[in-house]
Amino acid sequence: MKKIQMVDLKGQYDFIHQEVTEAMTEVFETSSYINGPMVQKFQKDLENYLGVKHVIPCANGTDALQIALMGLKLEPGDEVITTDFTFAATVEVISLLKLKPVLVDVDPQTFNIAPKAIEKAITTKTKAIIPVHLFGQCANMDEILALAKKHKLYVVEDNAQGIGATYTFPDGSKAKTGTLGHVAATSFFPSKNLGAYGDGGAIFTNDDELAHFIRGIVNHGMYTRYYHDVVGVNSRLDALQAAVLKIKLQYLDFYNERRKEAALRYNNYFNDHPNLIIPHREADCDSHVYHQYTLRVIDADRDALVVYLGEHEIPCGVYYPVPLHAQKAYKDSNIDPKAFPVTNQLVKEVISLPMHTELTKDQIDFIASKVLEFF
Repeated sequence: MKKIQMVDLKGQYDFIHQEVTEAMTEVFETSSYINGPMVQKFQKDLENYLGVKHVIPCANGTDALQIALMGLKLEPGDEVITTDFTFAATVEVISLLKLKPVLVDVDPQTFNIAPKAIEKAITTKTKAIIPVHLFGQCANMDEILALAKKHKLYVVEDNAQGIGATYTFPDGSKAKTGTLGHVAATSFFPSKNLGAYGDGGAIFTNDDELAHFIRGIVNHGMYTRYYHDVVGVNSRLDALQAAVLKIKLQYLDFYNERRKEAALRYNNYFNDHPNLIIPHREADCDSHVYHQYTLRVIDADRDALVVYLGEHEIPCGVYYPVPLHAQKAYKDSNIDPKAFPVTNQLVKEVISLPMHTELTKDQIDFIASKVLEFF
C-alpha cells in the first residue's frame, strides 16, 4: 500500500500529465500569459459547465469574495451575515471593506449556516448574506434565498469548497452551487476539487450589469486600456493556471464521483458507531462533493484520535479548531460566545480524514480500521 496522503496531487497529476503538458506548451508557444486565449477558453468552458452567464476569473478565492462584495457597492458599516464556522477568508474580506461581519451559528447536521439564525440576525443595516457550502455540502439555499427576497438582501455564495455540487429545490428543479445567489466566489487553490497548480479564483453571476462592473474591478478599474472608470484591483488568473484548470474541468464530475465513492466506503465502516457521526447527505448525494470527509467524534477524545492516527502515519485535519467569533482578529465584546452553541461544540468534535481522487480501497480500509481500533 502506498503512503497515505491528505491530498494526493502528484497521483492526480500522473493521470493527466500528458494533457497538462500539451496545454501548457500551447500557452508557452502563444506567449500570452495574462488574459490570453487559454483564460478565455477556460472561462467559457466553466460557464457552460455551471450553466451560468458570466464567469470572471481572478487571482485567488479570497480576491473573488472581496471583488464580489465590491461589485455590490455596499457602504462602510453595512452588515453582512455569514457563518461562524468556516475559514477566515469569508469574514476577512468583509472587514477589509469596512463592512460589519455578523456571525451566526450553523446547522448541526450539515455544518452550514442556519437559516433561523440568519433571520434572527437581520437588522435594518443588513445588506447581504454569505452562505458557505462547507466541506462540499450545499447550504440550505431555498430558505436562504427566501429570506433574502423577503428582506431585499444580496446572497453571495462562498463556493470555494463546493464546486460541482448540485442543489435540488423543493419543486425538483436543480442548479449548480455558485449559480443560486446574486453572485458567487470560488477558489482554485491546489487542494480544491477543481484545483490549479498555484493560486486562482473566479466570480460567477447571471447579472449582466454586475458582471460588467466586476470585469472592470479585477483589471484596475479599466474597460478601455489606461481609462480607469471605477476603483479596481489587480486580480487576474494567469494562462498557465487556466490551462491546468481547463484540463481538470473535463474530469471534475469524475473527480467528485470518486470522492463520493470514497465517502460511501468510509460510511460503511462508521455508520452505526456510537462515537461517530458521519457526514450528512441527501439521498442522491448530488448535494455533497466531499471536499472534506468530516466526522464528529462523540463522547470520546477527538484530539487523542488525531494523535493515534498520526502514530500510524495517517494524516487528518481539524477544520476548524477555533470559531471565528473567538479569533483574536475578529473578537467583539458585543458578541456573546453562548450564541454559538453548535459551532462551539463542533470545534471540539470534528475530524477530517484523507479525501481525494486517488484514494484506494485498501487505503480507506486501513484508515477506517485504525479509527475503529482507537475506540
